[in-house]
Amino acid sequence: MYADAVGTETETIRRILRHTGDTWAVVGLSNNESRAAYGVAEALQRFGKRVVPVHPKAERVHGEDGYASLADIPFPVDVVDVFVNSELAGAVADEAVTLGAKAVWFQLGVIDEAAYERTRAAGLDMVMDHCPAIEILRLDG
Repeated sequence: MYADAVGTETETIRRILRHTGDTWAVVGLSNNESRAAYGVAEALQRFGKRVVPVHPKAERVHGEDGYASLADIPFPVDVVDVFVNSELAGAVADEAVTLGAKAVWFQLGVIDEAAYERTRAAGLDMVMDHCPAIEILRLDG
């Protein structure tokens, strides 16, 4: 089961948001302002994170160049934030592991327990079914 004890999960969230690094690839981020990814990415930027859009359209979003896939990003990424359907999320997590990310974050409603177990077994921090924009406000008030 993916759910850690509440204290452990809270510590993982804190560690990712405060100490894991500031370059976040946001998979599913486009210029569609009505999508949750757009607002969450904007919030992450307000808290000092560099947001890298990853979407098949490879659009420039919030002033950052976009890439069609994680593999196309020409620099290291600290956290991969996943805004795709649960059925597709496991493949994204596996790619994040392969590319050397330090953590994977599955957004609210994105759940794949097998991917969670694989990602943790590979040594990465992982959070599932949470929103970093909400969690960062809880940490920073």
